[in-house]
Formats: sequence, structure tokens, C-alpha cells
Amino acid sequence: MIPRIKNLSPTEGFKLIVEFDDGVKVVYDVEDDIKTLPAFGDLKSIAGLFQQVRLDKSRSCVFWNDTIDLASDTIYTFGERQTN
Repeated sequence: MIPRIKNLSPTEGFKLIVEFDDGVKVVYDVEDDIKTLPAFGDLKSIAGLFQQVRLDKSRSCVFWNDTIDLASDTIYTFGERQTN
């Protein structure tokens, strides 16, 4: 089953706070992707781009433009779980 994103917030330090429909909350560090994936470099080099993150209609992917996106299952699996 594909995890669906309920809420999404970009924060300082290139991190995303993500809440899923099942109640799981994670912090996903995009900095690692910026270091290893060439297209993600634009998130640092283009002022304000990181803050423009959006959620697709299926709620299974976040994206910034046509070349930079992250699947919800990647965020779910590799994000740091948060407890309330």
C-alpha cells in the first residue's frame, strides 16, 4: 500500500515535516538528496525553491518542479519518525 501524505511543511535546513494518513509523522532530510542527486542541487542554488514544495493530486509524491520530486514511500521509509 502506498502511504498517502496528509500534511507537508518545509523547514529550515532543507527538511520536510510530513504527516501521513495513518498518523505517522516524519522529518525527512532532503540535504542528503541534494548532495547525491544532481537535479536536487537547484533546491540550494535557486533562492526560495525549497519552500515551494507541493503535493501531487494522488498525495503520493512531493515535488518542486518537473525534475525534482520525492515519492511518499521514500519519505515514509527513510524519514526520522516523530513521537508526540
